[in-house]
Amino acid sequence: MSEDVRHNPGSISVKQGIAAGTSVGAAVIMATVGIVQLLQGIAAVAEDELFVQGPEYTFKFDFTAWGWIHIVLGVVLVVVGIALITGATWARVAAIVVAALSILANFLWLPYYPWWSILIIALDVVVIWAVSTWNPRADY
Repeated sequence: MSEDVRHNPGSISVKQGIAAGTSVGAAVIMATVGIVQLLQGIAAVAEDELFVQGPEYTFKFDFTAWGWIHIVLGVVLVVVGIALITGATWARVAAIVVAALSILANFLWLPYYPWWSILIIALDVVVIWAVSTWNPRADY
């Protein structure tokens, strides 16, 4: 039996139910990650010695520059996460774009804070999956 089989005309598919629940979770994750990225950016701007710098890296920036990148990205993540919670249609596309930018920024941030970067990349992938697979206007 397929997971998309409907037991009665008013029920939603299992896949859509999981995607809908995960989309709400993704909105909360986005807002939380945004807050933490904002705090991480403030820490990088305020105190450069907080982070350990590894060997030379191709995409090396000053910690102050990385701090401002994380501050801006954090604010945008929080705004889009809140908009996604409220159900704004534009927030679905914005969430995918911002999560993709967050993946890119955290990939470049890997040498400075590797475990955090890997965690955020994984959470951003979940956000992209949840938002892109959920069809809130499907005719169930």
